[in-house]
Amino acid sequence: MRATEDGAVVLSVPAEQREEALAALSAYEIENPVPVPEEGHDRQEPPSLLPGIVTAAVLLASHAIVVRSPASTLWLERGSADAGRILSGETWRAVTALTLHADLAHVLSNAAGAAVFVAALSSMLGAGIAFALFVLAGAGGNFLNAYFYGPPHVSIGASTAIFGAVGMLGGLAMAKRRKAVQRGRRRAWIPIAAALGLLAMLGTGGGRVDVLAHLFGFSFGAVLGVFFAYLAPDPPRLGAQWGWGAAALGVVIWCWTLAFSR
Repeated sequence: MRATEDGAVVLSVPAEQREEALAALSAYEIENPVPVPEEGHDRQEPPSLLPGIVTAAVLLASHAIVVRSPASTLWLERGSADAGRILSGETWRAVTALTLHADLAHVLSNAAGAAVFVAALSSMLGAGIAFALFVLAGAGGNFLNAYFYGPPHVSIGASTAIFGAVGMLGGLAMAKRRKAVQRGRRRAWIPIAAALGLLAMLGTGGGRVDVLAHLFGFSFGAVLGVFFAYLAPDPPRLGAQWGWGAAALGVVIWCWTLAFSR
């Protein structure tokens, strides 16, 4: 056996042992096949920041509209996640509350979180679906929070949706690991454990932080992530992405229309 200049290894055997050597090499290749990457996973592109930036811009724009409005208190009164009113049938509040923020620091921190996590999510699901599930996870977390607390609990802000995106990232990664060839079950839980650690670091500090809203958003998002990992292992095409994104934006506008029509 000798090594060549390019790093290859040459194995030499006597001529009379040629057949035995070939049989041994064939048996080794059968027992140790080279893993073939799954279709669609060998061309992974770096995540685009654009979907996250657009989501952050929507949050900043909505805050600017409310602040500059002469009836800013009316926006808060009609759109906040008031648990009692949500439970009484004003379900749109679970969505409209995501676009309301207490002050500039509040909206800037949530816009930064949305820019990072929606961008990461869009690299796995596509921009339109990522935005739609961002809204859905936030609304689902607000619903669960309202049922848990009941009146007179009131909350606002997109952080529930942001931690929903964190949960989705963990759920998606966990499901993909479980589906991968030769992956152990313990390894499959690593992404969820990492996401929970991120929730603990970012979602539980400060006196004004609604910890349970973050936890509910995270949990709802994790379930969505696992579900979509099996439902759509490869991101749908551009037309479907536009459809999902437009539908999500339409739901937000429709919910605000309901808020001001009552």
